[in-house]
Amino acid sequence: MRSERKDVARAYIRHRYKREVAREKRDDFTKAIGEKLSASNVQNQNANVDEASFGGRVGEASSLLTKTYALDYLVSDKARKNHLGNRIYIHDLDHYAVGSHNCLSVPFDDLLANGFNTRQTDVRPANSVNTAFQLVAVIFQLQSLQQFGGVSATHLDWTMVPYVRKSFSKHFKDGVKYILKDEEYAKIVPAELSFNDREANCEQNKEVYRYAMDLTEKEVRQAVEGMYHNLNTLQSRSGNQLPFTSINYGTCTLPEGRMVIKALLEVSIEGLGKLRKTSIFPCGIFQLMRGVNREPGDPNYDLYRLALKSTAQRLYPNYANVDWSGNAGYDINDPCTYFSTMGCRTANGWDINGLGQRKDGRGNICPVTIILPTLAMEAEGSVDKFMEILNKAIEDAKDMLIERFEWICSQSPDSAKFMYENGLMAGYIPEEGIRSALKHGTLAMGQLGLAEALQILIGCDHTDPKGMALAKEIEGLFKTKCAIYKDQYKLNFGVYYTPAENLCHTAMKKFKDKYGVIENVSDKEFFTNSMHVPVWKKMSPFDKIDIESQLTGYSSAGCITYVELDTGIKNNLDALEQIVNYAMNKDIPYFAVNVPNDTCLTCGYTDEFNDACPVCGGEEIQQLRRVTGYLTGNYKTAFNKGKQDEVEKRVKHI
Repeated sequence: MRSERKDVARAYIRHRYKREVAREKRDDFTKAIGEKLSASNVQNQNANVDEASFGGRVGEASSLLTKTYALDYLVSDKARKNHLGNRIYIHDLDHYAVGSHNCLSVPFDDLLANGFNTRQTDVRPANSVNTAFQLVAVIFQLQSLQQFGGVSATHLDWTMVPYVRKSFSKHFKDGVKYILKDEEYAKIVPAELSFNDREANCEQNKEVYRYAMDLTEKEVRQAVEGMYHNLNTLQSRSGNQLPFTSINYGTCTLPEGRMVIKALLEVSIEGLGKLRKTSIFPCGIFQLMRGVNREPGDPNYDLYRLALKSTAQRLYPNYANVDWSGNAGYDINDPCTYFSTMGCRTANGWDINGLGQRKDGRGNICPVTIILPTLAMEAEGSVDKFMEILNKAIEDAKDMLIERFEWICSQSPDSAKFMYENGLMAGYIPEEGIRSALKHGTLAMGQLGLAEALQILIGCDHTDPKGMALAKEIEGLFKTKCAIYKDQYKLNFGVYYTPAENLCHTAMKKFKDKYGVIENVSDKEFFTNSMHVPVWKKMSPFDKIDIESQLTGYSSAGCITYVELDTGIKNNLDALEQIVNYAMNKDIPYFAVNVPNDTCLTCGYTDEFNDACPVCGGEEIQQLRRVTGYLTGNYKTAFNKGKQDEVEKRVKHI
């Protein structure tokens, strides 16, 4: 600097500074990788991932590397700035790096009927209900390796009808041989008749019919138990995570379908293993439908009552509203079009590219989430300015979704060979590339922290009429813009009420670092999820449903409403039915009930007791709570800091 060449000196100083920043960044990155590999800083970012396991440690370290790569080399400058600025969050950056998609509703009808190929071999079509249920678990696991989100069966009760009939036919033929001693008649017994048809033809063979029915019921029960055990033990993704599986059922009124529904619910109620623990997966979703199971006298009303019993004791099933106005245009004769969801809340709306309300073979391709409290702070208390900022953020989110969609479309079908080779994603035409299938999926525009954003802007949340008025204006902008984009780009943009299991905490941490602690906004460890009523608000379940039902209709890509009840609901199923029916009548698309579920790991007693078992005095307790739409293990060890704080602040809706 004392020389005449100050420009050289300045350039050298800048060079040294950049090198120092690079070294510090490399040192921080190396330290972070070390923490992941040694599990010395477990964050529980996903309650279903064991970060301390060998597979979890490798997965977390790999995730850190691929996230960094995606941010530094793949996303646009606009996307990077929005993500790092805590404005628009890019989900699952590690999977962004390789170009995989989020989730899928699996077309089990086709796969079980036709068989499928795997990397090493091929699998024949199922010829019994036991085999069919085993293959459901296998297919779930195989597909979960092709993507980064959940997998679902949209109408498992209807799917299983042909295989219940196949098993019944086999048992009937055996009965003819063993009871009637008629080998020749056994050879000509027609295959795969329904229970009713078979019974009509069995006036002279009632003993054979009863024999076949008894064995079929036992086989269905054992097959369901096998599926539940498989889905809670078959680890995928390097052995550190169970597949996120969901099963929708409840509308099949055929006797074979009813048998399947009954078994699914009874196994859920009974629990798994020697201690009869509550099943974590699959996420059970009971589809409620007028004229089918909603009222006394409906053909499946008895199964709805059984579902309520399971919910009161095991939290599952949740409830999907087949009559939801947002699923208008579905085909009552095609269960593939009934409203269903992928557990945490993801849903497929009307497909602009020709599949209508068909759910099978479609999924959420990729999501982003707009962090509303950050935008509210940028608006400096002005609602008009906030709406301008939000409008621009939605435009940016659209661009970010298209950017990622194009990246996913650029991948080779060999990257997900099982999915594309076997037609799991609907509409795939090899000559046209994978875009032919991906275009039927959903581009999800999510949001986080509506309640806190309203507090920043007007000093109240949407439990106040003033707050609700602004909330509707905000949600209306989301819905209108997504509808415009859907028509303009011929892609299925949809409003998504984000689960934000990890984001609720990480976004809050960044917010606090920048803006500090603000009363009723950042004085906790989490942002309120999407458009939910804050968990600490005291109100009845009906009041909570009334509030959230005013906003759920703005979402087409997935939402959920919960109420928090106490364990006493087990002894009052009529009250639980009234609450669930109220939600359905209020046009809530997807509804769940939270009840405490504590299990003594000494004797297996299940109820709410927190610290010590009232039966045996045992103090080793599994405290099961819902994390988003699904369940996980002990929340005090499996949940991140934000979700733990949220659980502690939840109040009962009484």
